[in-house]
Amino acid sequence: MVTEPLAGQRLDAAMAQIEPKLSRAAARRLIERGDIRVSGSQVKPAHRLRIGERVEGRVPEPEPDSLAPEAIPLEIVYEDAQLIVVDKPAGMVVHPAAGQRSGTLVNALLHHCHDLAGIGGVLRPGIVHRLDKGTSGLLVVAKTDLAHRKLSAQFKARSIERRYLALVRETPRADEGSIDAPIGRHPTDRKRFSTRARVGRRAVTHWWVEERFKDATLIGVRLETGRTHQIRVHLASVGLPVAGDPVYGGGRKVTARLGLQRQALHAVSLAFEHPATGERLSFESELPEDLASVIALLRR
Repeated sequence: MVTEPLAGQRLDAAMAQIEPKLSRAAARRLIERGDIRVSGSQVKPAHRLRIGERVEGRVPEPEPDSLAPEAIPLEIVYEDAQLIVVDKPAGMVVHPAAGQRSGTLVNALLHHCHDLAGIGGVLRPGIVHRLDKGTSGLLVVAKTDLAHRKLSAQFKARSIERRYLALVRETPRADEGSIDAPIGRHPTDRKRFSTRARVGRRAVTHWWVEERFKDATLIGVRLETGRTHQIRVHLASVGLPVAGDPVYGGGRKVTARLGLQRQALHAVSLAFEHPATGERLSFESELPEDLASVIALLRR
């Protein structure tokens, strides 16, 4: 029962006081999933509590902190004492989450680096940015607290350059364009993101045509911001869904015809300042065999 000390507080903030082991971010996730309710109703994390309301729900037991190092092969592009740049294959999840605590890039990195544990968090050690499971390409991981702090600051300042190649199902009329539309949780499907969310964060994507085919187009993409699913959501919102995308309209017929087993999206280049030396580092990645084969088929 809500009493005077909690009255007027946001529900997510109040939960962090009610249950000290629960962070505000974790409370927000539980509230959004409907695991924590107010007087029997699902509300938003920002709901202001009133005297007499009942906060109901169950806080799940915390997952074990330890992650198992696994001898998973990695394609290492660059490595030194501060950081490691890897070329992630499609199908690999970047870090453990609910329902998957093994087989991830983090599990592989813990085996390879040995001293990575604890840098930047228990479940995401060293991780400063992500690629979706079905997206391949370049990703930088911090190996020290200094590197994690400096790289995170560069992402926040938008000084890290990221370029992608995407095969989209349609043929755009223009040769280039920019998409400036906020992205947030889909209003009805919590597993998806949308430019029509009730609450969204600013997201900017720049794209240009690399090569045109009969019923598909290879485009280059540069991210100005880094929201979850940003490229896939933005391109789909302007009628250019990424081929093979199972969530945002990649098209089953096109996917089957081209033999795609995942979304045709690859992180082809990455550039940033070295966190210790300040030197500008730049890396390139060739299209993996599955996407290169699709492009060759389209050219024929």
